[in-house]
Amino acid sequence: MNCVDSCGWLEYFADGKKASFYAKAIQDVESLVVPTMVLLEVFKRIAQQRDEATALQAAAAMQQGRVVDLDAGIALAAAALGLRHGLPLADSVILATARAADAVVWTQDAHFRDLPGVRFCA
Repeated sequence: MNCVDSCGWLEYFADGKKASFYAKAIQDVESLVVPTMVLLEVFKRIAQQRDEATALQAAAAMQQGRVVDLDAGIALAAAALGLRHGLPLADSVILATARAADAVVWTQDAHFRDLPGVRFCA
């Protein structure tokens, strides 16, 4: 299973320099886990930078994977991971969601760099 961080989705949708790194994980929708936190962050950023219609198209593409809601178990695990690794709130929720789904986190966010279960793109 794969879980692409918000920065990866944004890179992919923008066809940035690192888009090909994320393409394999994103295009394998059968193995794709999408935390609701990532859906929120990506929609918000695209709506800010472009428009709401484009953001809705991105959200529809993201929902081809398995969207995982933030529930009480993931929230408590995220709090513990955030404290243990010094992660910001969104990153701790993404990591906890990925771990609950036995998914690898694909990211270029330095907060994740040395954590197990992460494919980091420098």
